[in-house]
Amino acid sequence: MEIGACSHIGKIREINEDAFFIAKDDDNLFIVADGMGGHNAGEVASNIAIDAITDYIDKNMNIQGDHEEPLIFREIRKAIIEANHRILERAVMDENCQGMGTTLTLALILSKVYIGHIGDSRAYRINKQCMTQITEDHSLVAELVRNGSITEVEAKTHPQRNIITRALGTEENIKIDIYSVPFDKEDIIVLCTDGLTNLVEPSEIMECMLYSENLQRACEHLVELANERGGYDNITILAIKNN
Repeated sequence: MEIGACSHIGKIREINEDAFFIAKDDDNLFIVADGMGGHNAGEVASNIAIDAITDYIDKNMNIQGDHEEPLIFREIRKAIIEANHRILERAVMDENCQGMGTTLTLALILSKVYIGHIGDSRAYRINKQCMTQITEDHSLVAELVRNGSITEVEAKTHPQRNIITRALGTEENIKIDIYSVPFDKEDIIVLCTDGLTNLVEPSEIMECMLYSENLQRACEHLVELANERGGYDNITILAIKNN
């Protein structure tokens, strides 16, 4: 596999509350998280989420073994629930962390790609034929688009476009989306936060991923592009190619 990743504070924020994780050795786990909350709590929440999920999967899943899909779905869900519990526990213990939360999108690459998702970060599958958004945004404007109340163009400038409807750390019982998609030769999986997708079009992400000299340069260029257009939020992108 070829891997690229880039995370940037952007031009407005005082701290980068995004976090990401790239698989080590033979593991095939990749994560992006976009933290939110007062003080530096967003950064705390996103890092707790990544630590909890990597700990859980290391201890409970033999990634190199054979697994049935329902088992994989169940273990991903349990890992994300564990992350939610840890964030809630930290918020109770530390008043500076009250109200913190984070989005979370992970990719576990086995015979297929398994995606675990909550919030408005995204996962895409890209190849020369097409680009598919695997995840659904858990945000107010995304729900308004889905039910036909506003158009996608209107969503770009909607005054409530930053309101998310699901995230880790917001409640005890969370709803998690899990998907499985093929990972064919030359496919690229992209995980990214909304600091990128609010400023860069999917068609631009696709073109950059397919035609840059390598994935690392593609990620860096897309972050540069988001910053050129205002850099209003932290920006994180991670890409994995099956080569």
